[in-house]
This record gives sequence, C-alpha cells and structure tokens, in this order.
Amino acid sequence: MAGKTRVAKYQADRTNQKLYFCRLFCQSAGSTNDKQLYQAHCETAIFHLYGAFLAFTQELGYFYNLNMPAPTLSDIEQALSESTQVSPEIQRLQQLQQQGFLANIERAYQRCLYAVPPDTVVDEQLSNDTKQSSDLIVNVVTLSNQWLPDESTIREWRQQFLELIEQLRAGMVEF
Repeated sequence: MAGKTRVAKYQADRTNQKLYFCRLFCQSAGSTNDKQLYQAHCETAIFHLYGAFLAFTQELGYFYNLNMPAPTLSDIEQALSESTQVSPEIQRLQQLQQQGFLANIERAYQRCLYAVPPDTVVDEQLSNDTKQSSDLIVNVVTLSNQWLPDESTIREWRQQFLELIEQLRAGMVEF
C-alpha cells in the first residue's frame, strides 16, 4: 500500500464526499423560499453531516488496521485497548459527542429520524378543555419543526467538523 494516497488507503474519500453533499444541500436550502423544501434540504444536509461522522469513524478504523466495516467510537476504543493502544482521535470525538458540535449534530440527526416529543406548551394546550381541536392542530403543526436548525447553523457545524477532521488527519501518523 506504499503507493496509495491517504484518501484511497483509509477510505477518506467517503468522509469528504459526505461533507460535500452536506454543503450542497445547505446551499439548496439557502436558495429556496419554500418552507417544506427548505426543511427537506436542511434535514438532508443533517443526514449527510452525520454520515460524514460515521464515515470518519470508519476511516479511523482503517487507519488503526481494524477489520470493522461499521465501527463505533466505542468499538475502536475497545479494540485498541485490547492491544494497549489509545487513540487521541477517538478521545477527542468522544468529548465532542458528549458536549460540543458533534452532540448537536447527533441530536439533530435523531430528531430527523423520530418525531420530536411535544413541547410542554402543546401538552398544556391539549389538557385545556376549552380549546377547540382545530386550534390544537394548527399549533402542533406550527411547533413541529421548530427543533430543526437552520442552514447557517448546519454550515457552522460542517465547518467545525471539517476543521476537526483536518486537525485529526494531520496528527494521524503511520505506525
């Protein structure tokens, strides 16, 4: 593998591709005035951004010569600890997954997959017998996508992740 580029050797092209797709969908979101299309583009950007995280995790697995087609950070950490190795990349990603932009990306991704629990405001409205049901439907629909980050927030997360990946790749030395 001496002649292979880093991209080919560690499958970094998939990480790069997912980051590129995220950027394209943020651009599409920013250029539409249709609210549903905007939401669709933002959700798709989030899917690709989370996909970049998964692809980078796989890239780390390849870097550490682990035979794991779909590793998690915990999988890599466990495999390395069995051979008394520690990955500074995994430690940094885990920190950001607990508290940081990766935690935000993961939370947004989960919210794209599953219905957001109703806000307490909606719960209070549902328990109020004096409200008419048509008013409740309008309020629920209005609140249903307030959790979705706008495309500028997604762009910011993408940029933070891109910078982190570049830093981590620069520190990843052949062993």
